[in-house]
Amino acid sequence: MIGKTLVNLEEKYGLELDRIVLEVKKRKAKTVLLQLPDGLKPWGPTISDYLEERTGAKINIWLGVCFGACDLPNSDADLVVQFGHAPWE
Repeated sequence: MIGKTLVNLEEKYGLELDRIVLEVKKRKAKTVLLQLPDGLKPWGPTISDYLEERTGAKINIWLGVCFGACDLPNSDADLVVQFGHAPWE
């Protein structure tokens, strides 16, 4: 079960954590890199723990600067998940 704090984050920011879990499983990703905006970085470990528990994948958090969705970090992760301010259309 999602902790109360994570439920509040999910409701406030629409993190779509269940969608991420499904995508990790669908792609059979062993490693996942989370790219979070500065405001969500303090919650990175909570989000990471939640995703690791539900997927079995190793979740890493990108702590570098991010200037938008086109700013992909150099990574050998199987999947990169970017959290941002606006949806991709």
